Amino acid sequence: MDISFPNLGIYLKDVPKSFSVFGFEIALYGVIIGIGVISGILIAAWQAKRSGQDPELYWDFSIYAVILSIIGARIYYVIFAWDQYKDNLMKIFNIRQGGLAIYGGVITAFLTLFVYAGIKKQNAFRMADTGVTGLILGQAIGRWGNFTNREVFGEYTNNIFAMRLPVAAVRPGDISQSLAEHMEEGMNYIQVHPTFLYESLWNFGVLALILLYWKHKKFEGEIALLYLGGYGLGRAWIEGIRTDQLFIPGSTVPVSQVLAIVLFVGALACDIIVRMRQRGRAGEAKK
Repeated sequence: MDISFPNLGIYLKDVPKSFSVFGFEIALYGVIIGIGVISGILIAAWQAKRSGQDPELYWDFSIYAVILSIIGARIYYVIFAWDQYKDNLMKIFNIRQGGLAIYGGVITAFLTLFVYAGIKKQNAFRMADTGVTGLILGQAIGRWGNFTNREVFGEYTNNIFAMRLPVAAVRPGDISQSLAEHMEEGMNYIQVHPTFLYESLWNFGVLALILLYWKHKKFEGEIALLYLGGYGLGRAWIEGIRTDQLFIPGSTVPVSQVLAIVLFVGALACDIIVRMRQRGRAGEAKK
């Protein structure tokens, strides 16, 4: 149950995965995800009020977004990890063992937002700008659920952030051949990149950038593009060192890494195109 960061001199004894309340086992993963969700809604509502919008709109939207995004995150994971479920379809409904893919939730959240904004006759791009402040904060906090679950880690490293996990506490499928090769005889732990930590810190950085840039945005939707591009850039390199990648069927290409790169390039291209069009219109207006 111990987790350590030897190069930082940090040794954590008996880190639990869950706790019991009246005989019912509650996973810390779920508690941390819940904290992330609530924190995300709070900051989105705060940003809405700060920018002259109705915070209640975001509280209302979050009810649909949270439920549907969990479903979307599960569907994405199951699709790209089908071999784990094809022989026992009932396992699809057991999310207590993990198996939620962030990008599935992100895609579903955006789809839900555009439908909701259409029904409520709101500017979907303005809502997206506001909503992503909550989304990125929720992701930054939620990644710590992976820490208590001993999952979402990378290949072997001996860098300053190297993390040691007991072999018995991780899923056998997450121990890559490279990790196994670095285990000496009698060693009962693996030493890995704490990719959950990398992504959490990266996400907090993206959040800070979003909040700092908000007053300087040139058009509605630019903050959402900043989120998609900023998160995509970080996820692209982090995904490359993870051991629990989901692959495009029939290949060894990580699907989330490809999606991250596409979103980064797409967001950057969209931002440039919109800015060029704005300058073109401004030039025409001066004639």
